Amino acid sequence: MATKKAKPAKKAAKKAAPKKATKKAAPKKATKKAAPKKAAPKKAAKKAAPKKAAAPKKAAPKKAAAPKKAAKAKVKRTPNAAFMKAMTPSSALAAVIGNGAVPRTEVVKKIWGYIKKNSLQDKKNRRMINADDKLKAVFGGKSQVSMFEMTKLVNKHLS
Repeated sequence: MATKKAKPAKKAAKKAAPKKATKKAAPKKATKKAAPKKAAPKKAAKKAAPKKAAAPKKAAPKKAAAPKKAAKAKVKRTPNAAFMKAMTPSSALAAVIGNGAVPRTEVVKKIWGYIKKNSLQDKKNRRMINADDKLKAVFGGKSQVSMFEMTKLVNKHLS
């Protein structure tokens, strides 16, 4: 095994030696030829400097364009009437959210408030909701329901 490790080291040494020799020769040639070329890039750099100064001017109109987008975003969406219509909860659901007529969006918010308050969300699988006695009546007797299935089951209790 020692001989195998020695061979790559010899190869690396052989390869490294010619590279060093070529690098030493190359800079001497490059310095003689590069001297006139270095003067040309300096002129290009001077020309590039005004372009860099012009770049912030281009950035200013982009900033002005942002408020125009914000103005379009300020237009309020009209809410869907079906979601905003007040629904009457069943007696089982009223035990959780209250007796008053409430829109569907508020029903879901109040149920989530009840779940968080009583820490009914499963600890390991956060998508699952562990039902207590009040929620079991709403969930059709199921002891555990997914959050996606919950809305379907709650809608059955709204009229």
